[in-house]
Amino acid sequence: MTSATGADADGERRNVSDAAGVAVLGACAVWSLVTAAVHGGRPEGVLLAVLAVAAGYAAGRILGVLLPVAAPAAGALAGLTLSVVRPRLAPGPETVAPLGHAGATAAVLTLSAGAACCAARATPVPALRLGLWLLAGGIAVAGALLGSTTAVVTCGAVLVCSLAAGRLRHRGPALAALGVTAAVVTGLTWAVAGGALSGGLVGPLTDRLTAHRVRLWRDALGMARREAALGVGPGRFGELSGTAAQSTLQSTMSDGKPHSAPLQLAAEQGVVGVLLLAAAFCWVLFALWRAPRPTPVVLTAGAALTALAAVAAIGNALSFTTVSVGAGLLAGLATARPLAEEPAACEVRPESGRDLRHDDRPAA
Repeated sequence: MTSATGADADGERRNVSDAAGVAVLGACAVWSLVTAAVHGGRPEGVLLAVLAVAAGYAAGRILGVLLPVAAPAAGALAGLTLSVVRPRLAPGPETVAPLGHAGATAAVLTLSAGAACCAARATPVPALRLGLWLLAGGIAVAGALLGSTTAVVTCGAVLVCSLAAGRLRHRGPALAALGVTAAVVTGLTWAVAGGALSGGLVGPLTDRLTAHRVRLWRDALGMARREAALGVGPGRFGELSGTAAQSTLQSTMSDGKPHSAPLQLAAEQGVVGVLLLAAAFCWVLFALWRAPRPTPVVLTAGAALTALAAVAAIGNALSFTTVSVGAGLLAGLATARPLAEEPAACEVRPESGRDLRHDDRPAA
């Protein structure tokens, strides 16, 4: 049984991470209002995204307490069903792949695979665990059938990371590595936009990303350089981007977004907006580090959310409320404390027979 001291320590850890989350999400909402007031922008999109993440996180915390295995499994099935039945996810112009709705579908499938793997890591029933692993693999196959190469790669990466997490003893270094991975992908996006890569790399990347997307990124970076402090205002990229305007004139479907969350915030909300986005991701990793759940569950969720961050860095996934809710829900499920005590996952070294316990939660 959990001692009173252990329960108090877990409660204090959750209070610290929750307070940090409230501060970060509140700052994101306030800064969008500030930049909108200065430049006359439209902060509704940012406010809706913040609300969606907060609502998803709260729901995940509640469901994770009551149904630590059933809730993520149901979420994985719901995400898979939504992607298959309604792959566009939201009404609006049908932008050409790999822009727009294709990125959102990849994001939902990635979160669904992460939820299935979290459920597999949480259940003590071997047959159910195998079925959940197969569900995660099936989600990757669904991505291939839907024509989303990104979904196949990210879902496969999440599945591999979840399988590997069973042999890791410490969550801190692994979560730090996930943070570095997200930073590298963001830096690569910035380098492509700024033309900082060598000639041998530019061609293949531009072909894969499409020249249209790269031009949108360059427009966003140009706005960020001109208005580094406050940006041009939330929701104003489409008005000021020459590439987006040209797409509209040529009757090419355009949603007026640069298709990169970091570059969009840099253009519309300046340096502070980018720092707040980074702070939000760091808060998620911090909450996972201090979470009371076993390390394999925590690292699986961290891998899925890092894959989502990578998709958002090169696409428009975070512009869809479904994705924001799903991200908050998965983070909440992975940081909840179930009513029933979860045994620490373990692996046995054949040469020694010694258990490797996965319970390196930080002291309060």
